[in-house]
Amino acid sequence: MYKVTFHFDLTFMINIFKKAYSLAALALASVLSLPASLAAHNPDATSRGFVPPAVPRNSAKPDGRLPNLGRDKHGFPFYHPRQFNRVVRTTAYTHSESDHVGYGPKNAAGSYLKYGSRVRSAAADWSVYPLGTKFRIKGQPYTYVIDDYGSALVGTATIDIYQPNKSLMRQWGRRIVEIEIIEWGSSRQSMKMLSDRRGYKHCRQMYAALQEMDRHRSTGKR
Repeated sequence: MYKVTFHFDLTFMINIFKKAYSLAALALASVLSLPASLAAHNPDATSRGFVPPAVPRNSAKPDGRLPNLGRDKHGFPFYHPRQFNRVVRTTAYTHSESDHVGYGPKNAAGSYLKYGSRVRSAAADWSVYPLGTKFRIKGQPYTYVIDDYGSALVGTATIDIYQPNKSLMRQWGRRIVEIEIIEWGSSRQSMKMLSDRRGYKHCRQMYAALQEMDRHRSTGKR
């Protein structure tokens, strides 16, 4: 009698444990499958924590065999498009800053800023890094995509790295990193999007610079 009762109780407990495990697995799967567009609202769901970049290599400095395109106001070089590895100045921003709060967690392209375990957003002067440009930062596992811009970035080679909160933004601060361009974005798509925004000075400046580059390409000067 006692043996039968013990067997029934043990079986019942095992079934309960199996059901609880299944529910927990489903919950974990739903969190891990959150789309990147929601990462700005729930960054802890996809972030693997802060991963510091690696120290840039000397080999990523401007290649002397390519044309010298000058330097920006911070003293950093404008690299030739044919050089994919480069040393750049980076800053950080977040959507809750005073100059971005009006746009919320959306980028200049109109979609949500990305902060996932694989893909993250960044901002730049679109005449330097056109909309859709993808790159990696040496030492990090993420792919960054240029889907945003900022007035302070115009005329510079600086890249602004998106962070989902002010704590991570301050942790990033200003960093000199090595990046590798994976894929260049579209200058024409950048111009198309900026065309209707030329009432803003920084958009007008980027548009004019892209126009000039387009003329140079058509004449074979660059």
